[in-house]
Amino acid sequence: MGCSDAKKQDRLKSMSKREGKLRVGILFGGRSAEHDVSITSAQCVLRAIDGEKYEVVPIRISRNGRWTVLPSPPRLDCLAELGRLPGAAGVFSPLKEGGRLISPSDSTAAPAAPVDVVFPLLHGVCGEDGSVQGLLTLAGVAYVGAEVAASALGMDKVLMKHVFQQAGLPVAPFWWIARRRWQDDPDAVAREVETRLGYPCFVKPANTGSSIGISKAHDREELTEAFRQAARLDLKILVEKAIDARELECGVLGNDSPQASVVGEVFPGHEFYDYEAKYGDEGTRIQIPAEIDPALAAKVQAQSVAAFQAIDACGLARVDFFLERRSHQLYVNEINTIPGFTPQSMFPRLWEAGGVAYPELIDRLIELALERHEERQRTQGYEENP
Repeated sequence: MGCSDAKKQDRLKSMSKREGKLRVGILFGGRSAEHDVSITSAQCVLRAIDGEKYEVVPIRISRNGRWTVLPSPPRLDCLAELGRLPGAAGVFSPLKEGGRLISPSDSTAAPAAPVDVVFPLLHGVCGEDGSVQGLLTLAGVAYVGAEVAASALGMDKVLMKHVFQQAGLPVAPFWWIARRRWQDDPDAVAREVETRLGYPCFVKPANTGSSIGISKAHDREELTEAFRQAARLDLKILVEKAIDARELECGVLGNDSPQASVVGEVFPGHEFYDYEAKYGDEGTRIQIPAEIDPALAAKVQAQSVAAFQAIDACGLARVDFFLERRSHQLYVNEINTIPGFTPQSMFPRLWEAGGVAYPELIDRLIELALERHEERQRTQGYEENP
């Protein structure tokens, strides 16, 4: 993956705003239904991150949106209670010196020391969708992963698929409607789904992750219930034709010259790879590398990089594919700009299979964040205030 550890550390120090260790904010929790998944990812990063290189600042967002700065460095024996540990209220603010945390309850208080880079481990809306990325951009702080536009595209499955189509990437047949239209005339919407896509089909909220709110419908009754579930979670509802397919996944790492990982395959323990299959079913199995021929693996890797570049992502992403069993047609399903980040999650495991260990992957992502931030500061309108 490039430089030696010593060279990487020299580069990180040279890019830091302060002497000594880089101050890294680990941002986790959030208001989405994936709050608990985010906490698990943060626990794993806090255990693995190198305390000799970084001063770590854990920052938790509660389910109701309250930001709390936890004690630093975090005690490893307390990580099991990460979602409940007490701390001080704080938010990022676009101050003169970027990356400072201030208390929202006391505007006269001196701001905390600046954070050099933020590692968002937020999944779902209000975290992975560009909202937090916009705040961090305004605050002038470097952060890991996609910027505002790419984050929004990576979250909204409808916009994402349109962008993939414009880039010439194959996507499975789909259709979408506004929630209000379904609520006004559910029978008309059901008839149109049956005409356009038929059964079985998948019904999804346009803006969720971890397969939350996704249902597979085999008839009108299941379709109605699937729409009811999806409508609870989003204003837009996506419907996709169900394909008898293998599920392949590939990681992408980098900024302007991204690289693809080896390809992995998921064998769900359920009828499809739903939330329970991802996080609670011991019957789900992952194969890395996937047992596919080298030409197909190269095609998956090329299309992963193309999808990454189509939404203008940076830092990291995981791209998911369907390989139709009968025709062997490859479809890009979706891109995840903040994939699960436990050592058991697919993204770190894909890179580990390619020789990049979990702690090294954390280092690389922090380096990429600082690299992107430095590049942004050379752009008119983003210069740091004198």
